[in-house]
Amino acid sequence: MPFALLVADPFAGTLALMALVWLVAKLGGEIALRLRLPAVAGELCAGLLLAVCARMVPGFPDLAKSGAAETLANLGVIVLMFAVGLESTVPQMMSVGLPSLRVAVIGVVVPMIAGFGGAWLLLPAGTPIVVDLFIGACLCATSIGISAQVLREQGAASSFEGRVIVGAAVIDDVLGLLVLVGVSGAVTALGSATGLPWGSMGRTLGMAFLFLGSALTLGRWAIPHLFHLANRFRSEQLLLPLGLAFAFLLAWLGSLAGLATIVGAYAAGLILEPAHVHLLEQREAQRLEDLVHPLVTTFAPVFFVLMGAKVDPASLVAPDTLLFAALLALLGVLGKYVSGLGAGRGFRTSVVGWGMVPRGEVGLIFVAAGSTLMVDGRALLSLEVQAGVVGALLLTTVAGPMGLGWVLRRSAPKS
Repeated sequence: MPFALLVADPFAGTLALMALVWLVAKLGGEIALRLRLPAVAGELCAGLLLAVCARMVPGFPDLAKSGAAETLANLGVIVLMFAVGLESTVPQMMSVGLPSLRVAVIGVVVPMIAGFGGAWLLLPAGTPIVVDLFIGACLCATSIGISAQVLREQGAASSFEGRVIVGAAVIDDVLGLLVLVGVSGAVTALGSATGLPWGSMGRTLGMAFLFLGSALTLGRWAIPHLFHLANRFRSEQLLLPLGLAFAFLLAWLGSLAGLATIVGAYAAGLILEPAHVHLLEQREAQRLEDLVHPLVTTFAPVFFVLMGAKVDPASLVAPDTLLFAALLALLGVLGKYVSGLGAGRGFRTSVVGWGMVPRGEVGLIFVAAGSTLMVDGRALLSLEVQAGVVGALLLTTVAGPMGLGWVLRRSAPKS
């Protein structure tokens, strides 16, 4: 436990570590804002700085290995996505459903082809083709948590482009999951006659759509009745606990369906329309969004700092790794930026394109999965390849919010 030798209570070390996380998050965010960059970019860089200190300063705590930080970070991104969902309604999302689908499909196919081609050209001859395929898969995922935070900072979360980005990222998560299942199945099937796991992929897709369909239909029908019943309770301050309980429940159910928990949390916010919680909001004289906001500003920075802290700085300094990472990042940025064209007329395609760029935690999940797969008795992704892919994901994670913040400021109406 960090700082355990300095205090009598071992848990106090965790408290000190979290105090450090919140301080560097706010300092990093402040520096980024002064440089006219989104605060989340500064929080990611602050996490990378903590990773450097953990490896260079004896006794400095390693944030990436802190279970408490991991828990708070997961809580932060789930609350963040719940808050993003609260800013839109199902009818609003349906109004941008087709553009979101087009953006998501382009945003999966083009980066995957680009990543596959880049890996095939840059990696040594004789590298199994499934390695190139898996690297392409790592570039196809979008981290909605990062773009959602930038959209919130710029007051654009409820804009047409904001809803297209979030909707596309939800579809992107399902498609990316299928890609991961398919590529992993291809690796497992090497040397056997079983072929690709089409049955498994079909079940995964079916479960994903069953969950989303049930949440957006049965959930919208049941929630008004449940909150109307809750209004009869005599207890005080029911709105926030019930809202969070619903968000965590759908996040859990989403994970059972094979989706990321953030998709379930977003669906929960989307379902909880103002009309459903109107009676409790009147009774407590507060809006649910206003109650959730302090939780977002408190816990979401932990998630972004931890993401930066999970990168091994030593793996990013080798020239070959840096070149590999930079080229993959360039291909990843271009591939996702092109997806903005799928939004069609009437949308700011540059906003949608940059909003789809960050990879973040979703891409890192893909890398972690690749590190556990074996080909010919060796790890599918070598340590050098892992470092290059992680470096590329970090670059897109920083470039995405920078580009999105820039285009949102440029396109903002003049006051």
